[in-house]
Amino acid sequence: MATEEAIPRIQLGDYIVIQRQKYTKLQKFGSLDTTATLGKETLELKSLLDQPYGSTFKMCVKETKPGKRGAQRQHTLELCSETELRSTREVLGISSSGADNRDICDDGEAQTLKPEDIAQLREEGNDSSKIIEKLVENSKTFHNRTEYSQEKYLLKKEKKYFEFVQIRQPTIRLMLDIFYRQDSEKVMGIRVDTLSQIISYSGVCGFGSYLLYESGTNGLLPAAMLNSIGAGTEGTLVHMHPGNVPQKQALLALKLPLEQQQRCISVNLYSVLREFYQGEEAKVTEIPAVEPSEGEPQETQPETPTEEQPEAVEPITKKPKLDESKNGREGAKGPPRWHLENKRATALMHAEFDSLVVAAKEHPSSILHALLPLVKPSRPVVVFSTCKELLQETFMELKTTGKVTGLHLTSNWLRTYQILPNRTHPEVNMSGNSGYLLTGYTLR
Repeated sequence: MATEEAIPRIQLGDYIVIQRQKYTKLQKFGSLDTTATLGKETLELKSLLDQPYGSTFKMCVKETKPGKRGAQRQHTLELCSETELRSTREVLGISSSGADNRDICDDGEAQTLKPEDIAQLREEGNDSSKIIEKLVENSKTFHNRTEYSQEKYLLKKEKKYFEFVQIRQPTIRLMLDIFYRQDSEKVMGIRVDTLSQIISYSGVCGFGSYLLYESGTNGLLPAAMLNSIGAGTEGTLVHMHPGNVPQKQALLALKLPLEQQQRCISVNLYSVLREFYQGEEAKVTEIPAVEPSEGEPQETQPETPTEEQPEAVEPITKKPKLDESKNGREGAKGPPRWHLENKRATALMHAEFDSLVVAAKEHPSSILHALLPLVKPSRPVVVFSTCKELLQETFMELKTTGKVTGLHLTSNWLRTYQILPNRTHPEVNMSGNSGYLLTGYTLR
């Protein structure tokens, strides 16, 4: 059983997940003045400091400001106990219900409270249970509804007036759900079932070294692979990307131990390949053709997101100047950081990798041509793409060259179910296709 000291607590600089019923949001708790916005509600987060993750807080109205889309309410957060989280039915003590709903007429006249009266109740700072109690008291049809219909009514009102939020620690699944719901293109349309298959097929674990190329998943794929490698292990990850600055929001949000973070080496694809092949003066080797559309990394760009720079950094296509690429930051001593990372990655590339994962927005053929020689024989290869035709072409190329065996091209279809007594059924809304996977094993 975990002791109180072992429970992780919220600190400044942490990424947190704010959950209000089924809605979740990823937020950085950067300072005591940080606020979070949930619809028309603005939350002051300073009271979260040093509180344990998983705690539930009550939203207490501080002030109400008029806005173009209705009143904007600012809230402070107060830690609450489990007794305050009882269901509305328990709080109101509702015990009676009707046999069926055949005599209920939905003519809009059932509620006698006017919208102005409800708005006044909210402005007076009444609890959600108090507002719902008033709505139930002034409803002409509530007590004639069936128990199931009453529960749906209460859940609908709770969703609107719910005043509790839970603060959760970010996990891979939570972040993927948030990114996928907000904008699936941020994670290349990768759904949780597809991500689990990528991790499973790649065989990533605490031993060996692994190679990943991804062209923009908000740091989710390197975070998932590094999380599978684990803390205090020997596993290493080389994360190749096409831009100057890697997308690391998901990696930073996980708050992994420093030694684990240092075993993830992020390098520009074209830059590290040039270092790998041209760094050996003893022999001249032709560099495989990979389009250097993104250029080498500029050390003048920050490694981590700042207030002026969004966390999901788009690839920068401008190439650095020669003197900047040689000397790095103005006045800095020694080689730039990206050059040191290239050296570390090159050493692992010479030793070869235990698996290869490619998640590319572009055609994966030339990328595979460049990276396959860096993988040991009989090791897994996983290629993800949102376009089936690109993987079909890659499938035929690999089949013809004989570099990869056991090739399979698959697509995932996932459907979630509501599990409730006498009401178990598939969810009405569901996501469609989540891309395609090409898997196989290397031959030498």
